[in-house]
Amino acid sequence: MKRTLLFCILWLPAIITCAQNPGIITGQLASPELKEISGMAPSAIHPGIFYVHNDSGDAARFFAITTKGELLATYYFTAKNQRHVSVRDCEDIAAGPGPEKGASYIYLADIGDNIGWRNAVKLYRFREPSLSKAIDTIEATVFTLQYPDGSRDAETLMIDPVDSMIYILSKREDSVGIYRLPLNSSNDKTIILERCGKLFFPGHKSDKWVVAGDISADGSAVLIKTNTAVYYFKRSGTEPIYKTLQQTPIKQKQFSPRGQQEAIAFAADNKGYYVMAEGRYTPIYYYPLEE
Repeated sequence: MKRTLLFCILWLPAIITCAQNPGIITGQLASPELKEISGMAPSAIHPGIFYVHNDSGDAARFFAITTKGELLATYYFTAKNQRHVSVRDCEDIAAGPGPEKGASYIYLADIGDNIGWRNAVKLYRFREPSLSKAIDTIEATVFTLQYPDGSRDAETLMIDPVDSMIYILSKREDSVGIYRLPLNSSNDKTIILERCGKLFFPGHKSDKWVVAGDISADGSAVLIKTNTAVYYFKRSGTEPIYKTLQQTPIKQKQFSPRGQQEAIAFAADNKGYYVMAEGRYTPIYYYPLEE
């Protein structure tokens, strides 16, 4: 396939003007099971592998895929002392540390609430699995979460490896809420999330709704995606992520929205990011990071 090369022209040391980059297509979702991808997270133990999941209406499962879109494994999950897990609206997935030092875990957030009626939402944690089976069943640790200020619709889950915190961002408000809980939280009772700040983006109504986010594996940077834009935040030292999100971000000018793209993740080298959209056989886009 022929590609049009877009060049950036440097006019002055402090002024860079770039033509919009359509993104590099690394592959295409190959399985019809990958029909409504709403979140993605890079594996910490399997290079070049992402964990993804479908939006509402799917079973209690997630998938391992390559950056080319090939389906490698499907993971159904159960929970201790539960015969059956029924998810409602899984909206994001993240990877990071957990209870066992040196081990990697996956966090799947059942936090969607389009009409704001859920009294509590769910977070599932799994030890990162092997790729030895095409279909496997694994056990989840289940957390029940409540917002301190009423029900919220949310589509963004992020793991901070520096502060050992889990972050959730709401979606629909003019200034969305930033909520968190510690990674070492106990799941023996309902957890009341801490509201630790808010985040404002310019834009009109649904254009600015926050639909995805990711913290880099080293904790040095954050990506936040709205319906129409991607923003990059550089962390200052070891400040809390909610303070990082109060800085002025760098809008990723090369990003071009295509369809309902609700999944974003840093590349392993932190030099770029991947974006996926809902729909069968949709392409996977890679963009170089503009810092």
